[in-house]
Amino acid sequence: MKPISTLAEGVAPSATLAVDSLAKQMKADGKPVIGFGTGEPDFDTPQNIKDAAVAAIAAGKTKYTAASGIAELKKAVCARLREDCGPGYAPAEIVIASGAKHSFYAALRALLNPGDEAVIPAPYWVTYPEAVKMCGAVPVIVAADESAGFKITAAQLEAAVTPKTKLFIINNPSNPTGMLYSEAELRALADVCVRHDLYIVADEIYYKLVYSGKFTSIASLGADIKERTVLINGVSKSYAMTGWRIGYSASSASLARVMENYLSHSTSAPSTVSQWAAVEALAGDQTSVEAMRLEFVRRREYIVRRVNEIPDLSCITPDGAFYVMINVSRLFGRTTGGAAIANADDFALALLERKLVALVSCESFGAPGFVRMTYAAGMDDIAEGLDRIAEFVAGDAQG
Repeated sequence: MKPISTLAEGVAPSATLAVDSLAKQMKADGKPVIGFGTGEPDFDTPQNIKDAAVAAIAAGKTKYTAASGIAELKKAVCARLREDCGPGYAPAEIVIASGAKHSFYAALRALLNPGDEAVIPAPYWVTYPEAVKMCGAVPVIVAADESAGFKITAAQLEAAVTPKTKLFIINNPSNPTGMLYSEAELRALADVCVRHDLYIVADEIYYKLVYSGKFTSIASLGADIKERTVLINGVSKSYAMTGWRIGYSASSASLARVMENYLSHSTSAPSTVSQWAAVEALAGDQTSVEAMRLEFVRRREYIVRRVNEIPDLSCITPDGAFYVMINVSRLFGRTTGGAAIANADDFALALLERKLVALVSCESFGAPGFVRMTYAAGMDDIAEGLDRIAEFVAGDAQG
């Protein structure tokens, strides 16, 4: 047999989905696992959105749609972006896809040629470098440490640019760090992109979940920045619609046509019923979003306090999203809970095996020494999970 694609062989599996899969299997085996792995809000989809889906089914809105989505949803996207984020878009500049991850991948396929370079700040969502590699392009990682709030500077971006650099990827607020770039920080980064004629792929999926500071969409910083930016967004996080699989991109009309062509030959449009539900999510009552945001604030404050009370663990307070980066590096070289801890992978695996708590090691997020805990989980689980983490760290600790 001839070998399979070298591009496919070079793609690593998703660390977050791997942890979630293992935790779910352990639960199925009857073990009381508490999962803090995947970024999936524990809230139910709001009732008005579910009602809109039922109404769409009853009305027979179940046929294929255009590859880039229904006109009503594109108009709803334009209105929501204009109201919340500032930049104005026309429906021809919107492409609907099967989740924000799908929108992100379609944007990369439209922009990258084999051998192109894409600059990615670290820590990063695990999909970013893998999706770049799936296009035959090269991810260039620029690291930001905890002391810098996990945010890179314009000088760091400038130093990473080469003649092969095609685009810059930014996630704001960030997964896994939860940190938020200010308007001034974004403008400095965007200026580098304009000066070097780079595209910007801006994942703003968590923009409604901000607790400290003020969110600024990078596309709102001027026409010269907007024209080179592809905004990635969706309904999964802010509206608790992860399984509905609706994401969208906003870009120039010419780039949107290329992405639509790509989708027409790969997946076609996402679920028609889900699209109609997303219309209601974006255009309907927004009070449920604020209710979720306030609950996330409460959970964030509790987790940050509890983590920083555990000896040898620490975290900084995230600005948005629903993740906390826990620094576990002070445990390296020790044995705790009967397990030798050499890195974050060891910590996460031992914690799952011994205390049945699923966290994600951030080794695969470009952040060695950290694990990620999501607070998209109920307070009872959060409290019990942190109790178990504290017990694990305290147990059998040896230098």
